[in-house]
Amino acid sequence: MAKTTYPELVGQVRAGALTPEAAADRLLAELTPRERLGLLDGDLGIFQLAGLAKLMATTAISAGAIPRLGYPGVRFSDGPRGVVIGNSTAFPVTMARAATWDPELEERIGLAMGREARAQGANYSGAVCINLVRHPAWGRAQESYGDDPVLLGTMGAALTRGLRRNVMACVKHFALNSMENARFRVDVVVDEHALHEAYLPHFRRVIEAGADSVMSAYNSVNGAFAGENRPLLTDILRDEWGFRGFVTSDWVWGVHDGVASLTAGLDVEMPFRMHRARELPKALRSGRVDPAVVEATGRRVVAGVIRHAAQRDEEEPGREVVACAEHRALARAAAVEGMVLLRNEPVDGAPVLPLPAGLGRIAVIGPLADQANLGDHGSSLVRPPSTVSPLDGIRAAFPGASIVHADGADVDAAVEAARGAEAAVLVVGMGADDEGERVVNEDMDLSIFGFPLTLKPVQRIVGALTSPGQFRRGGDRDLLTLHPQDEELVLRVAAANPRTVVVVIGGSAIIMERWRQAVPGILMAWYPGMEGGHAIADVLTGAEEPGGRLPMAFPAAAEHLPFFDPDASRIVYDAWWGQRKLDRDGNAAAWPFGFGLGYTTFHVEALEERDASSEAPLRVRVGNTGGREGSTVVQLYAVDDAADTPVPQLVGFRRVRLGAGEETVVDVPIDLTPTRQRDPATRAWTARPGRWRIIAAQHSPDAALIRYGG
Repeated sequence: MAKTTYPELVGQVRAGALTPEAAADRLLAELTPRERLGLLDGDLGIFQLAGLAKLMATTAISAGAIPRLGYPGVRFSDGPRGVVIGNSTAFPVTMARAATWDPELEERIGLAMGREARAQGANYSGAVCINLVRHPAWGRAQESYGDDPVLLGTMGAALTRGLRRNVMACVKHFALNSMENARFRVDVVVDEHALHEAYLPHFRRVIEAGADSVMSAYNSVNGAFAGENRPLLTDILRDEWGFRGFVTSDWVWGVHDGVASLTAGLDVEMPFRMHRARELPKALRSGRVDPAVVEATGRRVVAGVIRHAAQRDEEEPGREVVACAEHRALARAAAVEGMVLLRNEPVDGAPVLPLPAGLGRIAVIGPLADQANLGDHGSSLVRPPSTVSPLDGIRAAFPGASIVHADGADVDAAVEAARGAEAAVLVVGMGADDEGERVVNEDMDLSIFGFPLTLKPVQRIVGALTSPGQFRRGGDRDLLTLHPQDEELVLRVAAANPRTVVVVIGGSAIIMERWRQAVPGILMAWYPGMEGGHAIADVLTGAEEPGGRLPMAFPAAAEHLPFFDPDASRIVYDAWWGQRKLDRDGNAAAWPFGFGLGYTTFHVEALEERDASSEAPLRVRVGNTGGREGSTVVQLYAVDDAADTPVPQLVGFRRVRLGAGEETVVDVPIDLTPTRQRDPATRAWTARPGRWRIIAAQHSPDAALIRYGG
């Protein structure tokens, strides 16, 4: 009898003749016992560990491929700021795109990423990172959308929709992964309230948006590693939420026990044939593992691959889409829309930004001015074909001006350059050595790979092959401020030139209290991607307006934040962090959640009084009260008037662009999850006690706005 091949099955599912599950059963019937087990782990051998980074940069990493039947298996590519294969478009980091508060733009970026991934052989993307940033010191904060569940869920769902037109979307890291240095060992202790009502709603939102897969986290949750955590992977994900996709492990150290991970609900161990290859054959022979569990797990994976192949866009993108002009323009637009203007004080009677036309001499100063700083050098590293530094962008935008560059290493020389210029632009902040994924650290036990990596001499050889390079950089931040030498540079340059603008590079909140009042202009540029230098210049010149709004509050002091121990083996996560903790404790933010200035002004006004009983969109009047076209983000907050200390909760938002003097009425969608609570016994969600009303604002409302019913 003729073999049933994967392409034939995909065609039948696309035509409606088979369900994905029925097609998976037909394919499984063609497999040998060894091939069925091969569906449950990666296709790489452990001897390929030392070359893994190079492989990720050149090809999709496969799991469960069966070439004789045309079945591609899972073909994975990272990552959150662009496809890590080849020379792909480097978009602004996820945090920068969170600052756009623009899900339509994010969906377009997802579509571009998906097309580039598919054109380079991938069918599965790990781009959707939505871990809540509990503390800005987290090294991988740049890979996420900030610290608010509604913003995280909305933006992650948008990226998922865009990706899925070409590749399967994987949402990660499930769950409570927001520490880097201790990520392989830390146990996060969390109660039912905080887990379900704070740290998981955004995951559920993205799954409801169609995510095909979930990646488990490295850390443990309430005593069980996330990749072997049945309450997370089965009780919540599948039984309570009804997820029918498949779960893959975080890579290499994401599984500790092949059998335990399988029975907990983890489908694929990535990326090596490792624990499961060693343990499952014996466990099946001894009866420790039921063959039906292997069958059901393989069926989920194959059905997921077939389902997506039958649903995705039929057009096959060619390699010419990779870093094409359209995608570069999209990266530039996203960088502009995500830049947050934090301060714009008058100089000579007018705001310092945009810089006046016709400047004859500009000093561009700072250690990051001539660097195309794309972000960390971990698994999300993108290698674009070209990059634009801030210095490059400013030179291109001011062709008639004399541009003087000083890197700031010689502070006196930098001060002299600033003193002799009509304007000074300082570019300071963070880089890959300061924050990011730390792929190799002291917690890695190479013996988990089995023989010969159980031998110390072999471990030393492998360690040497993966160090230093990109793998030992990053980690959790040591400083929440700029480097002391950068702060000193800012203060001295600002004293020398009153028209000083500071462009800050970084992946999350930075405390600027020592110097922020000393400069008239501060622009938070994040890691703005391959076109970041042009985008910075677009904002400085006023060719474009800075569109960003903060996706997390910037605190005034580190002690206002939750406890953070980068070396912890155990840590408790409660429901208080970010703006909500500042509000509860009565500490004012330096800049509140949702804050951002533009080059025009806006007024927003809800057209009806609304409590938290309805999720119908709220009608809001929006007016541009300034002298040029611009945009704002209408933000809806739920406030409990019965609380002694009201703590506003974001429940909806919408970006609006208007011309000078224009006014419109928009419908703003509402997500009332933050005003609801879950009964652990029944799993039912009900309204949280209180007198909740909805406020329309342009950033997290202050106490006066709440008190007087604004």
